[in-house]
Amino acid sequence: MTFIDLTHYRCPLALVKLKMALKQLPGGEVLRVQLKDSGSRQDVPRFLEKANWQYVEIHNDAELLELSITRGD
Repeated sequence: MTFIDLTHYRCPLALVKLKMALKQLPGGEVLRVQLKDSGSRQDVPRFLEKANWQYVEIHNDAELLELSITRGD
C-alpha cells in the first residue's frame, strides 16, 4: 500500500499530485490518500469515478477525507 498526504495542498495542485501518483501506481497496489481542501474533497472523487478508479472512503468528516484507491476494470 502506498500513502500520500495531500492535506497541505489545495485544488488543483492536490488533484495534479494525485494523478501523478496514480500513474506510478503498480498494478494491484492500493493508494491511500488524505485530503483537507474542500475543492479537492469534491474534485478528487469526481475525477476517480470519471477515470474508472475504484475508491472507498476510509474517513470522512468536516476536517479530513481519506480514500483507499484501486484501479477499476
